[in-house]
Amino acid sequence: MKLPEQGVLLRILIGESDKYDDRALYEAILLKARELNLAGTTVLRGIMGFGANSRIHSAKILRLSEDLPVVIEIVDTEENINRLLPFLDETVKEGLITMEKVRVIKYRHSKDD
Repeated sequence: MKLPEQGVLLRILIGESDKYDDRALYEAILLKARELNLAGTTVLRGIMGFGANSRIHSAKILRLSEDLPVVIEIVDTEENINRLLPFLDETVKEGLITMEKVRVIKYRHSKDD
């Protein structure tokens, strides 16, 4: 699959303990993106953060949080990303979703020609 030079970065910030249909929300989002044949998705676990309620979530040893910040990043065309938005509207009850234009420098699989 080739991506055009102009793409879109969708960034979703949620909590690690957020759920959807008895599974982690970040996993449900990743699986939905794969089902929609989006170019790729990365889930990143934060070590510290806070959101709209200003409650700090931290991975400090003496204060282990069970709800660390999670960032999900997806880069694809705007048209493809827009197909995922209704699912996010339904499933993300708390968090932040941003979208920005990006310049794709390279997107290749090792077997691409």
